[in-house]
Amino acid sequence: MSDTQTRIDSLVKGNDIVLFMKGSASFPMCGFSGRAIQILKAVGVDTKGITTVNVLDDPEIRAGIKEYSNWPTIPQLYVKGEFVGGSDIMMEMYENGELQQVINA
Repeated sequence: MSDTQTRIDSLVKGNDIVLFMKGSASFPMCGFSGRAIQILKAVGVDTKGITTVNVLDDPEIRAGIKEYSNWPTIPQLYVKGEFVGGSDIMMEMYENGELQQVINA
């Protein structure tokens, strides 16, 4: 495992909720990242209590997270070490109640 993959793995497994995104929870820098934050807020997550990783600050993480998850887009949500998905999947899961269950599990 490369250093970048090790760093990502440590972030994912060392935090309950991790969102790899463009920008931060208080200042998302793309619509999809902003949508992901709004969805988390809608299910009752205090975004100050989650770990966000701004992929714009680290090109290695930006490329490496796509490889780590085998998922081509950002944002990417991980809950308790498991990949959940991007903003579209988060929205779908929010609408059918699954996201709340995953976060509260």
